[in-house]
Amino acid sequence: MNRDAVLVYTGPMKISRNLLKATPFLSILICCTSALLAADAPPRASEVFDHTLTNTEKEFVSLVAAMPADKFNFAPTAGKFDGVRTFGQQAKHAGFVLYEISSTLLSEKNPSATSDHENGPENLTSKDQILQYVKDAFAYAHKAVAKLTNANLMEQTADPFDPKAKKTRVDSVGILFWHTFDHYGQMVEYARMNGIVPPASQ
Repeated sequence: MNRDAVLVYTGPMKISRNLLKATPFLSILICCTSALLAADAPPRASEVFDHTLTNTEKEFVSLVAAMPADKFNFAPTAGKFDGVRTFGQQAKHAGFVLYEISSTLLSEKNPSATSDHENGPENLTSKDQILQYVKDAFAYAHKAVAKLTNANLMEQTADPFDPKAKKTRVDSVGILFWHTFDHYGQMVEYARMNGIVPPASQ
């Protein structure tokens, strides 16, 4: 075997050994690079909105659960409260709107719409029935939020409250939060009037 042949033979062996020694360091470098790229990636819309929805659900559902069953027909009377919703109706109305917004985002018919008004199904009157209705409404809202993407937030869909108009998805999904907390604030007053401290304030 001549000298050139030996060089050709031994050269690749040396390169292979060097690569073998460098493999652990290359692996670490790849992992670190992947982590940095992941850190720079924008958050997913569905995750952001689902997180907010989960927090909203926790406060609202816990308040409905905390109110005694015999107080679900309570409505304030001292002051200008003629015709206001009872505590139970407030809860059902908030649940109904969750269904209404979510069904629009999903391009589905509101599964809880049984009449023309927005107080939810009339046959649900007990605490257990209303609490379950509210829980189901939030579950349906989570299903709708899961369909949101960074790309479709500004797409226009039907206006949940005006079939002839249009709203962007991000505009509609915002209603899930501000409308629920609008009624949550009223229901907090109902609860406190009956000696109930909202769980979120304890």
